Amino acid sequence: MPWLDLARSEREDFAAFLESLSPEQWEAATLCERWNVREVVAHAISFDELHGGALVRRFLKGWLSVDRINQVGVDDYADHTAGELIALIRTHAEPRGLTAGFGGRIALTDNMIHQQDIRRPLHLPRTIDDRRLRVALDFALTAPTIRGARRTKRLHLVATDLDWSHGEGPEVEGPGEALLMAMAGRRDALRDLSGPGKAELGARM
Repeated sequence: MPWLDLARSEREDFAAFLESLSPEQWEAATLCERWNVREVVAHAISFDELHGGALVRRFLKGWLSVDRINQVGVDDYADHTAGELIALIRTHAEPRGLTAGFGGRIALTDNMIHQQDIRRPLHLPRTIDDRRLRVALDFALTAPTIRGARRTKRLHLVATDLDWSHGEGPEVEGPGEALLMAMAGRRDALRDLSGPGKAELGARM
């Protein structure tokens, strides 16, 4: 299945999940330390409406710093309601612009990680489609803003719930979702991992 189709399915699942949340849950904390649920959702969709000069202006306004650029995007959607943000995700179910990069793998992986940023603190687990999760795990290793390969250098990652592994060295094993979140620097995922390489992985976060 083409990566854009996988990204579309991931976004449709994300929108359906968000529709199930209460107003109180939309204000809850997430694994993105500075952002609540509404702000994470705003970030997840904040690049799809930008094209050409608008994207350049966003980068310049953020002083070419990834963190500042992302915060500018969140601030731009500060007046959007939960319903409006969900509608935008559905409108842009097929990624456009920057998030369509690498064949749609940016949108697929980013939205998967951010859905888990929301779900984990709310104790709302999900079963992620194996095809999507494998693509996200592979992409997280090389994605410039995730830097998964750097965090997992000289470690052997082994997913216990699907056919996926990577690297050589002390082993770190656990569910594929937890490995993905660990590669993305989320310390919360460490509680679902085990193996002699776990301490080293934690030290790199």
